[in-house]
Amino acid sequence: MRINRLLSTLMVACLALSAMAGVHVLNNDDVMNNNTKTLVAYFSATGTTMEAATRLAQVAGADLHEIVPEKPYTPADLNWQDKSSRSSVEMADKSSRPAIANRVENMAQYDTVFVGFPIWWYIAPTIINTFLEQYDLAGKTVIPFFTSGGSGAGETLKYLRPSAPDANWVAPKNFNYMNDAEIKSWLESL
Repeated sequence: MRINRLLSTLMVACLALSAMAGVHVLNNDDVMNNNTKTLVAYFSATGTTMEAATRLAQVAGADLHEIVPEKPYTPADLNWQDKSSRSSVEMADKSSRPAIANRVENMAQYDTVFVGFPIWWYIAPTIINTFLEQYDLAGKTVIPFFTSGGSGAGETLKYLRPSAPDANWVAPKNFNYMNDAEIKSWLESL
């Protein structure tokens, strides 16, 4: 009796901590099953994230959607060493919401949404917040993935979660150099 009560208490505590952290604990059936529809949405400034997103969509059997900025980024816009470059200015202002030129048709049909992006200044570009805020993602599983020149996810979830507060969030995954077998293994681990 005592052990059962202790185990029950520990399970409740783990679930409570997961909820407080804002990261939903998932099992295989929550993410990739035959009854759900999956979308891989991505923003790619140089093509690196597009390549990762395309591979993910193929391995997951998901629909693919490119998040297209209304005003495309030029190489000068992406110069992180220039404090007055477009990307530097946007990332310095966490309330920045660059306009998007396209939308996902019928977002309601998707249960799981992978969202891909390059890491800029240790977080997702603010255009990802624009994307998330366009839709009602309540109850959907949102799984961020990123590419990076060397940095990790940093505070990505801290800044993305408020843009879809009622979604079930999964910790971001670094897709640098992942091959199809590694992607499949990761999907199976969700």
